[in-house]
Amino acid sequence: MEYKITARNEKETIDLAQNLESEKFPNMIICLEGDLGSGKTVFTKGFAESLGIEETITSPTFNIVKEYFSGEMPLYHMDVYRLDGNVNNVGIEEYYTKNGIVIIEWADLIKSTLPEERLEIKIKVIDEDTRILIVKPIGKKYEDLCESVL
Repeated sequence: MEYKITARNEKETIDLAQNLESEKFPNMIICLEGDLGSGKTVFTKGFAESLGIEETITSPTFNIVKEYFSGEMPLYHMDVYRLDGNVNNVGIEEYYTKNGIVIIEWADLIKSTLPEERLEIKIKVIDEDTRILIVKPIGKKYEDLCESVL
């Protein structure tokens, strides 16, 4: 099952992220897909804010992974665009079991290394402000999460 949500502005994207955060659990994996400027980092900012993280959230394009520990749970924010699908020697899979939340931007580029269960969110740009977010839960935990908040 997929859920299609229309966000007419950044606030509505942030609201979705905060709704999902309200049902967070350890080792939660959120995979974000979308063109440059579609709102992947905006989503992550909203999620982080709800976690209580006070640091400024920026895309970790040049770092690959940024770690935040000031919130209710650790947040591991990844941008795998620059890896060109080559995740060898990066240790991404180690983050899946660190009892935090992993949000991966450009996750579609590393599909073969994603965990079997995860939440996929594809963001499609409609116009300058409007986005369609297609939310696809993979696994029972994520199905239950979506049923609770969407």
